Amino acid sequence: MVTINPIAHKLISYVPFILVLIDLRYEAVHCGKNDSVENHLEMGKKLLAAGQLADALSHFHAAVDGDPKNYMAYYRRATVYLAMGKSKSALPDLSKVIELKPDFTAARLQRGNLLLKQGKLDEAEGDFKKVLKSSPNDNEEAEAKALLMKSDEMQRLAAQAESDFARKDYSSAAALLDTVIETCVWDVGSRELRAECMIQMGEMGKAINDLKATSKLKNDNTQAFYQLSTIYYRLGDHEMSLNEVRECLKLDPDHKQCFSHYKQVKKLNKQILAAEEHIQQQRFGDAVSKYESVMKTEPHVSQYTHQAQERICHCLSQDKQATEAIMMCSKVLKSKPQNVNALKDRAEAFLQDEQYEEAIKDFETAREHSENDRQIKEGLERAQRLLKQTQKRDYYKILGVKRNAQKKEIVKAYRKLALQWHPDNFQDPEEKKRAEKKFIDIAQAKEVLSDPEKRSKFDQGEDPLDPESQKSGGHHHFHGGWDSFQGFNPFGSGPFNFKFNFN
Repeated sequence: MVTINPIAHKLISYVPFILVLIDLRYEAVHCGKNDSVENHLEMGKKLLAAGQLADALSHFHAAVDGDPKNYMAYYRRATVYLAMGKSKSALPDLSKVIELKPDFTAARLQRGNLLLKQGKLDEAEGDFKKVLKSSPNDNEEAEAKALLMKSDEMQRLAAQAESDFARKDYSSAAALLDTVIETCVWDVGSRELRAECMIQMGEMGKAINDLKATSKLKNDNTQAFYQLSTIYYRLGDHEMSLNEVRECLKLDPDHKQCFSHYKQVKKLNKQILAAEEHIQQQRFGDAVSKYESVMKTEPHVSQYTHQAQERICHCLSQDKQATEAIMMCSKVLKSKPQNVNALKDRAEAFLQDEQYEEAIKDFETAREHSENDRQIKEGLERAQRLLKQTQKRDYYKILGVKRNAQKKEIVKAYRKLALQWHPDNFQDPEEKKRAEKKFIDIAQAKEVLSDPEKRSKFDQGEDPLDPESQKSGGHHHFHGGWDSFQGFNPFGSGPFNFKFNFN
């Protein structure tokens, strides 16, 4: 027989007591853990009721982590997700609740409703039917029946819409899909089909709205971004087209359609931006060349051709190329008669070409479509003054030069006419008198047009030599300056006693 040391015997006598302590400690930990989860659930519930969703969510996260098998923790967290509009996050939690407690009809109804909104009609029907088989209360039964009927109706309408689309009855298909999407608001398939209907019907704005929604509802939806980019491109919005195709390439850098389209849009965008920069720098000739390149880069989308022609019209008008500007602006207005920019630019070109009545017509037409445009108002007033001015004295016509004539052209024309109409060339008293008047007009025309300040006033419709058009009133005193021309001597004792020679 084995004898036991007295000390060992004493230690063994304590074993039952130690085991009891360990057992008590385990129970305390378990109870403490349950208490912690319950505390998180209770606190989360209070915060949810107070509308403090983020704080409530934190507590429900802690409850789930503390007890992964507590179906109520998942259910509460799903409730917060729904309140925050995060249905995608709520759906897995509701599925976990049903996995842990299959007879929890409230969770199954909520999941069925989410599946219905996503357009997953078969799965939604499965949940509603199981609710009806699980002895629900009256409210749950009524709700399940109503949702089941709604789901059946959506399936029927969706099938009819697909049939109408196949028959190319896009209007009917779109109307049916409108009804489907009112219930199945997150249904990607229905929105994609409705977008196709809108594209076929030419309703690009509505197609864009649906495609933007699908790009958010469906992960990595490269096709939606590609379609959005191509639609914006066809609408002439190259910048938005570039933004959308870049989103496609972020998701898939090797996407063949997006990459090919990206190169085309980037090239066109670069040309347009360069042209606009040239316009800002008043390098109008360079801008015209760039916009001509735009039309070559994209000859098939009319919006870019119209835009390029409109901007070329503007450049030519600003560059004082009146004849060319009138032709290009008229081409723009032939396809778009109400284009205010082209009307303004052609009006300016008409002014440069001294077609004042035509300029007035264009400014008046532009004003009908843009009443508060200050540039139109000022242009119209200027055109009216210039027209009135032509009924009096036109210094350009007197010298026979264009309005954009350089100073040397003006001086040359003056010298030629001054020689021709010098009063000493005429012996008959009546002819001499007429020549004297003509000679003064020629000299005054030279005085105004060779002086930048006076010429600017005249170009604005004000005659600087006409007392009526001067605020200060009074008479203008003519200063000839004849000694600046070879072959002319200052006049002697009489006002028209001119002497000249041709040395």
